[in-house]
Amino acid sequence: MRTRPVVTIDGPSGAGKSVVSKRLAELAGMVRLDTGAMYRACALAARRAGVPWSDAVRLGELAKVIRLSFNGPDGQAGIFLDGEDISGAIRAPEMSMGASEVSVHLPVREAMVSKQRELGRDGGVVLEGRDTGTVVFPDAEVKFFLDAAAAVRALRRYREINSIYSQPYEQVLKEVLCRDVRDSTRKHSPLKMASGARYIDSTTMTVDEVVETMMKELPGGGR
Repeated sequence: MRTRPVVTIDGPSGAGKSVVSKRLAELAGMVRLDTGAMYRACALAARRAGVPWSDAVRLGELAKVIRLSFNGPDGQAGIFLDGEDISGAIRAPEMSMGASEVSVHLPVREAMVSKQRELGRDGGVVLEGRDTGTVVFPDAEVKFFLDAAAAVRALRRYREINSIYSQPYEQVLKEVLCRDVRDSTRKHSPLKMASGARYIDSTTMTVDEVVETMMKELPGGGR
């Protein structure tokens, strides 16, 4: 039995899951697990190894052996692939689409879910992704589904992306809509709201407002 809760935050691209989960974990004194970053890392590892994102078998084998961590050797936060900080590299638009492509394959999902369950098994964690409340931890004590209008989500992604890469808003919107379709219609672990999840539409909400809403749902503030 877990002594601290598992909190899951699912939702589509650009809904604000990353910044909200980070803030929520900090306030609640919990560990944040960015499952989407893990799939991006897998896509990056595959690209470096010359494994096509369409090759389910080889991707599954790769996903099993790569070492992923959210804490560096000196305690710094980020995501590390075999000890290398890839926090910036996985934020390229190409890796966002790559994550969506590799995540449709069952062998990849099985390997990633196994890693995610191991990292969060004792509780005291905030997981964000697309299937954290439906597949990874269907028994999570607190579940959220964070959403927003597509145009607003695309604008958020546009601002995030253009702090690193240059990409037109229209292209970002097209990719957001394309990913929505791919993520919600894939055969394995499609994006959907988990049973018992609290739905939050962040279209007109600030990050602080979303986090405040979530904090009220955590038993004892998560501590």
